[in-house]
This record gives sequence, structure tokens and C-alpha cells, in this order.
Amino acid sequence: MKINNIGPSSVNPYKKHLNNNVNESLTSNQKKSDKIEISTKAKEMQEASKLSKERQAKVEDLKIQVQNGTYTPSSKAIAKGLKNFYHNQ
Repeated sequence: MKINNIGPSSVNPYKKHLNNNVNESLTSNQKKSDKIEISTKAKEMQEASKLSKERQAKVEDLKIQVQNGTYTPSSKAIAKGLKNFYHNQ
């Protein structure tokens, strides 16, 4: 006895669904365009890089003063820094 397939033969519903998804993604990608937004954190990091350049210039200036022997540190500033460091301020 031979039993014939009931319903549509040689149709894979999963493959049909996959083809629909591919077609939808192609049309949706064509409609969209790229967009870039810079976060506030990234903007802060850019500002920090500007500050590091200023700090580097100050360090270079201090280095030159130390090499020339013209650098005179403030004893009050050193004492204040040590006090703040050890009192966690």
C-alpha cells in the first residue's frame, strides 16, 4: 500500500520563514542610515586629555627649574600636602 503525502509537498516552512527574514532585513538596512553619537563620558575624556597636556607642560617647566637649580619648593605647601595625605583629606 502506498501512502501519498498529505498537504503541500517539498515545502519547508522553516526555510520559507528564513527567506522572509532575509528579505525584511535587506529592506530595513536600506532604509536605515548610520548615526554616531559621542557620549558625555567620551567628551569628558577629551577634556582630560587637554588637562594632561597642560600638566605635561608644567612638569617640563619644573624639570628645567630643578636642572638649573632655581626651583625652590614651598615648605608650607609640602607640609600641607603631607598632612592631607596622612589624614586622608
